[in-house]
Amino acid sequence: MTALSPENCSFQYQLHQPDHPLDVNSLLYLIILGKILLNILTLGMRRKNTYQNFMEYFCISLALVDLLLLVNISIISYFTDFILLGIRFTKYHICLFTQIISFTYGFLHYPVFLIACVDYCLNFFKTNKLSSKCQKLFYFFIVILIWISVLVYVLGDPAIYQSLKAQNVYSYQCPFYVSIQSYWLSFSMMLILLVALITSWSEVITLIQAIRITSYKNETILYFPFSSHSGYTVNSKKILLSKLIVCFLGTWLPFVLLQVVIILFKVQIPAYIEMNIPWLYFVNSFLIAAIYWFNCHKLYLKEITLPKDPFVNWKCCFIPLTINNLEQIEKPISIIIC
Repeated sequence: MTALSPENCSFQYQLHQPDHPLDVNSLLYLIILGKILLNILTLGMRRKNTYQNFMEYFCISLALVDLLLLVNISIISYFTDFILLGIRFTKYHICLFTQIISFTYGFLHYPVFLIACVDYCLNFFKTNKLSSKCQKLFYFFIVILIWISVLVYVLGDPAIYQSLKAQNVYSYQCPFYVSIQSYWLSFSMMLILLVALITSWSEVITLIQAIRITSYKNETILYFPFSSHSGYTVNSKKILLSKLIVCFLGTWLPFVLLQVVIILFKVQIPAYIEMNIPWLYFVNSFLIAAIYWFNCHKLYLKEITLPKDPFVNWKCCFIPLTINNLEQIEKPISIIIC
C-alpha cells in the first residue's frame, strides 16, 4: 500500500493501491450496482410531502450520476475494446472514469453542506421570493453549476492529472481515493452532537424515561407528558436541544454509530462510495436541527416556513398538543415522530 507524496497531495486525497492484480472491473460493477439500489431504496423511503430545497435536487442528481457511471461500466465491459467518436475505449477507462468520479465526489462535501445551509436559512427567513417554477429552475442550475465547477477543477488540477496519468503504468490496478472533506465533516458533526448530548444529558434521560407509545390519526407515535407548570417553554434552547437530540438519534442512531466507528478506526472508504444519498440525508437532518435550535424563538410564528425533513418530523418535537382520547395523560403533551 503506497501513498502519494505530500507535494502531490494539494487536492487533499490519499491514494491506495493494491499489492496484487485484481479484477477490479467486476468489483466496481457490483459496488456501483449496490449503491444504486441503496439510492433507490432511500429515495423510496423518504417523505414525499417536503417542499423543494437544494438537497433534494442534489440527491436526485447524485443518483443519476451513479446510474450514468454504471451504464458506462456496463457498456465498456460488454464491448471490451471499441472506438467511439474517434476515441478508443478499453477496460482501462472503467477505472479511469471511476477515479475521476471519486475525485469529483470527494470535493463536493463542503460545497453541498454550505449551499444547503444557506438555502435553509434563506427559506426560513423567507428571503427567497421566487415562484415555484422559478425556484425549480434555480435549484436545477445551481446543481448543474456545482457539478460542472467541481469537475472542471478536478480535470484541471495538475496533481490529479499526474496521478491519473501515472496509473496507466499499472493498468491492472485501480487505486481508490479517500476524501479528507468527508472525514472532517463527519468528525465535526459527531463532535457537535457529543457536546450537545453531554450538555443536555439529564434532560435527554428524562425525556427517554417519560416516552410512551400510542396511536394517533392512524400513526404510531411517541409522546412524553409534562406539566404545564414545569417551565418547559419553546424559548428554552436547552429543553429544545434535548428534544431535537431524541428525534435525531431516534432516526439516525445506527448511522451515528457507523460514523463513530469509521472515525475511531480511521476506516478508509473510497470517495465514490462515501458520497451517497443516505449520507446526504443524514447531513440534511443535522442541518435542519441546527436551524431549528438557532431560531427556537421563531418556531411558533405563523409566517415562518419550517424546513421539512424527508425522514424526521422535527415539527412534532416542540408543538404541544391536547389529545382528547388520552384524558388520563397529564397535559399538555408533546408529540415526537421519529
